[in-house]
Amino acid sequence: MSTTQARNVYITSPEGETGKSTVALGLVDVLTRRVQRVGVFRPVARSTEAPDYVLELLLAHDGVDLDYDKCVGVTYDAVHADPEAALSTIVTRYHEVQKLCDVVVIVGTDYTDVAGPTELAYNARIAANLGAPVMLVVSGNGRSPEEIRQISEVSVGELTTNHAQIMAVIANRCDPDRLDEVREALSTQVPAWAMPEDPFLMAPTVRQLMEAVEGRLMLGDDDLLGREVRDVLVGAMSIEHLLDRLTDGAVVITPGDRADILLGLLTAHAANGFPSLAGIILNGGFSPPDSVTRLVEGLDPSLPIIETDLGTYRSASMASRARGRVSTDSQRKIDTALALFEQHVDTEVLLTRLAVARPEVVTPLMFEYELLDRARADRKHIVLPEGSDDRILRAASTLLQRQVAQLTILGDEREIRGRATELGLDISGARIVDPTAGEMLEQFAEKYTEMRAHKGMTVERAREIVRSVSYFGTMMVQLGLADGMVSGAAHTTAHTIKPSFEIIKTLPDVSVVSSVFLMCLEDRVLVYGDAAVNPDPSAEQLADIAISSAATAAQFGIEPRIAMLSYSTGESGSGPDVEKVRQATELVRERRPDLSVEGPIQYDAAVDASVAKTKLPDSAVAGRATVFIFPDLNTGNNTYKAVQRSAGAIAVGPVLQGLRKPVNDLSRGALVQDIVNTVAITAIQAQANAALLAAATTEQGAPQA
Repeated sequence: MSTTQARNVYITSPEGETGKSTVALGLVDVLTRRVQRVGVFRPVARSTEAPDYVLELLLAHDGVDLDYDKCVGVTYDAVHADPEAALSTIVTRYHEVQKLCDVVVIVGTDYTDVAGPTELAYNARIAANLGAPVMLVVSGNGRSPEEIRQISEVSVGELTTNHAQIMAVIANRCDPDRLDEVREALSTQVPAWAMPEDPFLMAPTVRQLMEAVEGRLMLGDDDLLGREVRDVLVGAMSIEHLLDRLTDGAVVITPGDRADILLGLLTAHAANGFPSLAGIILNGGFSPPDSVTRLVEGLDPSLPIIETDLGTYRSASMASRARGRVSTDSQRKIDTALALFEQHVDTEVLLTRLAVARPEVVTPLMFEYELLDRARADRKHIVLPEGSDDRILRAASTLLQRQVAQLTILGDEREIRGRATELGLDISGARIVDPTAGEMLEQFAEKYTEMRAHKGMTVERAREIVRSVSYFGTMMVQLGLADGMVSGAAHTTAHTIKPSFEIIKTLPDVSVVSSVFLMCLEDRVLVYGDAAVNPDPSAEQLADIAISSAATAAQFGIEPRIAMLSYSTGESGSGPDVEKVRQATELVRERRPDLSVEGPIQYDAAVDASVAKTKLPDSAVAGRATVFIFPDLNTGNNTYKAVQRSAGAIAVGPVLQGLRKPVNDLSRGALVQDIVNTVAITAIQAQANAALLAAATTEQGAPQA
């Protein structure tokens, strides 16, 4: 794409506190699904000394790769000193960003300076000079639909008077019960949408409260400073009266010399049936006596305990003024903001207005978003056996917030929900099942005994086996209580997939369970198999792996063109290793004449058109292969890791294939995003299974549900 064709959009508001950053984040997120290079730009920043949190938020998005300094135009001081010179600087600096990007999201001023009627007009002038259509964001907070309509009309009039082009209007922070009325009131010549108020987005974090009261962390888990605060209480009364006022997510401010309240709050936080606190602030510059400090340290609390030198009044006053915002240190807020945008804004209409066509290339981010969109289109039920792992809980919160899948998490419900609350996560939409007790345990023990009767299995022994989270989760999938399982963050590959070999077993006509990695390169996605399961497959197994890998590729929108890899191409080489690949290639052609397959073929001939023209000029696969089948695990595993590290590719997987129902294994070093992606992949595999079952039922003439 020529840099002179870069598209842009200017997001502005007629006032502060509209939630403009939520809209900007949602728009950046949508654009990264369609173009390779998304840019962000702030024409006017608060200052050059303190970082602009909106810009930091947008630059932290995986789809944006720009330096902070490049993305700032001028400060408010520059605008006050000479508005025309500031505008000229803004235009110049914007075009430097534009040269690097396909689309630029421009975020207007925040009305944090001396606001007045000229600020919106100045935003309009900036937008007009940058040639950027305007997305107007108005606040619905505390306003009726009619009042929202009025402020929208006045703002549109001001913008058009100053030669700005209006692309869309979004009323944000509206009464959730009146969204339809707001949309109807906003009926204009441009698209208009309404987004609901979500108080959670305005909640400050414990860290923000700590900064507001000029405090320091005395004890507790630093990671929990990112939890959102739902209430602030002053605890100067006796502990028995304070206990009745505690709520989930509250921070209690109490004098540092009130050891009775400190110990009472820690006890209540740890006790069943009491709210989970977000933190304790000890004010007044007092520290607990040494004996109490030793006692508290001995309890090893994860709950943040903060000290401040401010008195009670100033501590409470400063804490009450702390303003929450969507920022990089709260993944739950980011998930909430993105979910609100996805659910209430018609992104296809938006992209059409921006003239953003569907891309010819597929970047890693585009592929990841496609996974989430496809999983979301038909939500499946996935079981996560490792509920004691924080990464699983964080991933579950994101998956539920983004409505990617229905979830069951295995483990002790009190412990899991308590830890999630402590981390500031919302997993209320997940079902939690204890695999060590209950009716399901007995049901699974009996079923497993039936399945393994030929091995002499007894109910007593089966009861012990299915208590294992991997066996329990696999039984849920086999009996239709879940559509798929994802495990392995805290367990070995063998622990995860051995139960599936015993219980779920392979598809008809498939002799071996295998795996692929979905290799996301800069502009395309390739399939590598098998790089994780089978050490030295036979020719028959290699053919199975190729056919399974082609099916997996098709499931994820990749046209399968199979390269059966070897150290020689065509008829140029001989030897047992080459003959194995040659035989496997012929088996694939016999069993699936509809598939495009070439082999034996070297990797360079499979991917490079110029090499292919020399070595296999008449091949439909050479030079444009998408599915790469390695002759053994040693070659496959090393190649995928070499490409991952040297080419900067994102390796998604391993994705298991060949099972009757989907089970997937995680790396024990898996990141939260890896878990999210793997759950989406498992859900898509479950969708494909359901489609095959429906087709088979139709062919048999059975009545449709």
